[in-house]
Amino acid sequence: MNAAKRREIFRRFHEDNPTPTTELAYSTPFELLISVILSAQATDVGVNKATAKLFPVANTPEAIYALGVAGLSEYIKSIGLFNSKAKNVIETCRLLIEKHHSQVPDNREALEALPGVGRKTANVVLNTAFRHATMAVDTHIFRVSNRTQIAPGKNVLEVERKLVKLVPREYLLDAHHWLILHGRYVCKARKPLCSSCRIEDLCEYKHKTSND
Repeated sequence: MNAAKRREIFRRFHEDNPTPTTELAYSTPFELLISVILSAQATDVGVNKATAKLFPVANTPEAIYALGVAGLSEYIKSIGLFNSKAKNVIETCRLLIEKHHSQVPDNREALEALPGVGRKTANVVLNTAFRHATMAVDTHIFRVSNRTQIAPGKNVLEVERKLVKLVPREYLLDAHHWLILHGRYVCKARKPLCSSCRIEDLCEYKHKTSND
């Protein structure tokens, strides 16, 4: 895909949705961090249902740590892998209290040192909470990047690096959200909605579908 096509794709995404953001419900960087940890192999809708009960009761490292693994598990047991996630969240809260003055760090190394926080989670927090120009490549972004040929790659890291390099600078901060939303609602895994897609004429996917 050439640079002019890529720029027009993101121009249209921006035109349609000038201020995109995550669909996870949060009000602080800490709430976002916990939500993203919980969202691994789970839907944002499912996470939001759980945190809607959890955060009014406990939304600081100290308050969640005080719940303990068993107490936290009661709030998040509707989410997949809740036992391991509860352990990771409690340990993350302990480290935030002991090493970071109960604040979420705004650098990758410190974030990735927290239990349950990998590169993708760190990128989400850095981008969404701290507005760093990072690219959190999930299954949606990986699929859209390869299918459209915006930034094809064999693995998540390759796609991430290509996107950071190829997305026009003025669109990079929000590109992560546009691509996720496009993959979630339009460029779906089983059957993309090509005939009603905003970028259908620019996309280089060879097996476009009708919506019939």
